[in-house]
This record gives sequence, C-alpha cells and structure tokens, in this order.
Amino acid sequence: MAAQPLGPGDDPVPERLRALGIRPHAALYLTEPVRGAIDRAALPLAAPWLAAAPSGDGHGVLVLPGLLASDRSTKPLRRFLRRKGYYVRGWRLGRNIGPTATVMETMPGALCDLVERTGGPVTVVGWSLGGLYARYLARRHPAYVRGVVTLGSPVGVADGHRTHADRAFERLSFLHARGPDVPRRGDVGGPVPVPSTSVYSRLDGVVAWRACLAEGDWHENVEVHCSHLGFGFDPATLWLLADRLAQPAGQWRPFAPPRLLRPLYPSCAPRR
Repeated sequence: MAAQPLGPGDDPVPERLRALGIRPHAALYLTEPVRGAIDRAALPLAAPWLAAAPSGDGHGVLVLPGLLASDRSTKPLRRFLRRKGYYVRGWRLGRNIGPTATVMETMPGALCDLVERTGGPVTVVGWSLGGLYARYLARRHPAYVRGVVTLGSPVGVADGHRTHADRAFERLSFLHARGPDVPRRGDVGGPVPVPSTSVYSRLDGVVAWRACLAEGDWHENVEVHCSHLGFGFDPATLWLLADRLAQPAGQWRPFAPPRLLRPLYPSCAPRR
C-alpha cells in the first residue's frame, strides 16, 4: 500500500480521554429527534455545493445502518453516493437488532457479492453499530475491503465508554449469535488493516464523541457538527464521504477540506 504509517510527531489519543467512561449529556440525548430532523431538513439547502463534491471511480460501496435502523435510514446517503458514481447497496437485512446469526452469516456474503459485481475491493460505510460491523468485515476480509468509514460508531467502548444505546442493545442480546467469530465489545477498537475514517460529533447525543476515537497506521478521526441521527443527512459528513471514497486505491492521505469548508470540520482528533 502506498500510504505511509504516521510518524513520531503524531500524538496518540490521550490516555485521560480513553479512561473517561461517560455518556453524552442527557440534554443532547433528549433533543436528538428534533436535532436529527433539523439536520435532515438542511440537506436540500446544501445540494448546490454538494454537487461540487469529488466524484468517484464506480467502485462498490456497502452501507450498514445503526442499531434499530434499516436501509430506509441510509437511503439519502446511498442516493448521494450513487450520484457521485458509485455502485452502492444497503445491507438488505431489515432492522438492525444486533449481531444475530443471520447477520453474521449474511454480511460476508453480501460483501463478496459486491466485490464480484464491481470487480474489486469495496468501501464499507457504517453508521453507529453498522460501523462496528464495517470494521469487523475489514478485519475478517481485508482483501475485499478497500476502506472503512464509520459515522458516530462507538469504537472506543472497549476503553470503558458507555452509550445511550447500550440498554437497547443489551435487551436484544438474547437474539445475538455466540461464538469466537462474533465481534465482542472488547475488540472493536483495535486497528483495521485498511484505510479508515471515524467521523464523530461533539453534539452526538447517543455516543460520546470520545468513544468514536480509533487508531491505526492509516486511520483518521474527523469531527463534524451534527446529531447522532443526522450523520446520514449532514452535508459536511456527505462531502467528507465523497472525498474519502474518491481517493485512488492504495493512495490514502489524511482528509484536508477545502479552505471554504474548513469551519465545518472544527478539529481532527490526534491519531496514532
């Protein structure tokens, strides 16, 4: 791979942040539905400048929804990526209730099918819990995955972080698969062997932003301004996705927004 590992000058995620096992503030959580609706309503207003976002090379993109969500939640995101020239498919497994036996058996097949249809490795985009699946697929099938982008995904829960979705996930745990091939809470935060981007927001009311920080030689953490329910509609997130997916295979570089758009990306968390 042409990309180079990060050098000694790149600071790691501070241990003090990794030790903070906190959820987002209750006010952020309680206002998620309203703020998510506002994020969605803003999308049409951004259509003119989103049209200028980078276009792609037609490679495949697999989009995975969050907990209790379905492909319906990712429809605007998938529509945008199709307009940018990608071959996009959802996960086609109904509502995401966690890593059931059906999910664990079907996702690798969906990934392989998309690789066969497009003739090469694909990018996997996962929203919240879908991002944990995306990183799992990248670890298990690195030859099939070109890159991973996670949106508000709690990859840091292995370091003690909690989310406002934990209770719902635990209530559904009796439906989840068991065994060594099922991703566990303690191993979701490690590096993946492909370029990856973790998108996070300090306004996220479900997953604390610190819980979204990941690490790796070809990894970056990029901050946007949106609610947890708004990641799939947030214009800054969509532009970032277009930029990341448009990179030529094997030529990963950290995200550098255009000068006029820099205010939309307030900071990038330190990377390992």
